[in-house]
Amino acid sequence: MLLIAIILFGTIIGAAAQLLLGKSKKGVDWSAAFAAGIIGSFVGGLLVSLLSGDGLAFRPSGIIGSVVGAIIVTAGWHWWKGKNAARV
Repeated sequence: MLLIAIILFGTIIGAAAQLLLGKSKKGVDWSAAFAAGIIGSFVGGLLVSLLSGDGLAFRPSGIIGSVVGAIIVTAGWHWWKGKNAARV
């Protein structure tokens, strides 16, 4: 049950990151939202939670770190896609 909640939370965070950046004109790319949400939530949420001294508990610092991490991953993905599209 916890794994399903983590996957859903990560996907929602990834979709929110795409909407905050506003780079997708077709709506939310759910596969990219899933990847960015899971990677960003894991790295950003874990890093911010540990740096703030909250440990591995579910705290607001971890949620904020998850959003920031997903935004960074999404922005990096858009940059990489644009760089590769310019080459072709």
